[in-house]
Amino acid sequence: MINRRHFLELGVAATALALVAGCTGGAGGDEGPAASGGEVTGEITVLTNRTDLAESTLPAYAKKFEAKYPGTKVSFEAVTNYEGDVTTQLSSGDYGDVLLIPNTVAVDQLGQFFEPLGSTEELKAKYRFVDEKAFDGQVYGLSLGGVANGLVVNKRIWQQAGITAPPKTTEDFLAGLSKIKSQTGAVPFYTNYKDGWPLSFFNSQRAIVADPAINDKFPTDASPWQPGKIEYVTDGLLFDIVHGGLSEKDPLTTNWEGSKPMIATGKVATMLLGSWAVPQMKDAAKAAGANPDDIAFWPFPYQTGGKFHARIEGDYKAAVSKSSDNKATARAWLDWFVNESAFAADQEAIPPALGQPLPASLKAFQDTGVELLELPAATTNAGKEDEIIKESEIDLAGNIYRQKLVDIARGAAKGDKNSYFADLNKRWSDAQARIMK
Repeated sequence: MINRRHFLELGVAATALALVAGCTGGAGGDEGPAASGGEVTGEITVLTNRTDLAESTLPAYAKKFEAKYPGTKVSFEAVTNYEGDVTTQLSSGDYGDVLLIPNTVAVDQLGQFFEPLGSTEELKAKYRFVDEKAFDGQVYGLSLGGVANGLVVNKRIWQQAGITAPPKTTEDFLAGLSKIKSQTGAVPFYTNYKDGWPLSFFNSQRAIVADPAINDKFPTDASPWQPGKIEYVTDGLLFDIVHGGLSEKDPLTTNWEGSKPMIATGKVATMLLGSWAVPQMKDAAKAAGANPDDIAFWPFPYQTGGKFHARIEGDYKAAVSKSSDNKATARAWLDWFVNESAFAADQEAIPPALGQPLPASLKAFQDTGVELLELPAATTNAGKEDEIIKESEIDLAGNIYRQKLVDIARGAAKGDKNSYFADLNKRWSDAQARIMK
């Protein structure tokens, strides 16, 4: 999963130490360590999957931290297969001092592996995205930068097809892709099927219905793949793209790293990703001698109340390991990195600390007329969606069932859109009935 996000991807003790009692994060870098009651000194290990930054950019940040806190030493452990390997490390009890919370950890398990950082209500006054890794009123991870969800496009190719503004409906979007196919030499839409994880962005579009309570309501819905509902809209669009021959010819040969210069130079027109990808594609354009200004970020092609909506969310959340032997320094690093390192600004990310400006790329996104929404995590039904996912064996935030959807759409597996969605609804409904009884 290298480069899945454009941010730092940092990567089971039974005893709650002094840090548990009353520690809080703050917009000032000294609040966390002071609250922990421990001395900020000694060595810590920070897990990261940014193997491209582990020996250059990250140590430069560490030097600044070590200068502020003499006697400290920050080392980085690069992890290529972050989700899989760190999940295994969690079970072993040896997973560094600071790390990003793997998506495999259910919200009700957060307290088993990570130190609480403060109450949700308190930290909401200082940071964005705090409830995304919170449970029972306690926050366990802080975002290192936020992203918006939408379409990375090569607008030069779209303009060649006569389209200069983001399509407002899925029908208009499909028509636009068809024009790109017939009027340019570009692949209209690139799924990144083989790497898999880019398909999960079809699950990151809930804001399009402009309902701030959707995460709490979602587990109460027994059939999300019915016409008009969110999964039917998003997964249905993926099916229609592939079924219409508007994606790459052979999805088994897609390559994430290779897709960057392809969209940068106009060989590919569109991908569904997060705003973190825009700087990467612009860098790829510069490296290829193409125009980085060709790369733009558009909202998902769906409007509610005559307006685009896009979710903004924190990237992986950095946490203090419950098994750390140096929690005071680990917390000091986390607070400093979030508040003082300027990492989010350097990465053109949404800053997690409130009151700091949006990056230029997100301001341009807003100029398309999109409203940026931060969707609160489920409270009444906290953890229920994870339970239904596990019970139904539908990896809603993953890629397996969507890869099968692509296979059906391209004729490589039996079925059609209606039959597959009926199967998904039944499996989901059966699990939902057991979990929500």
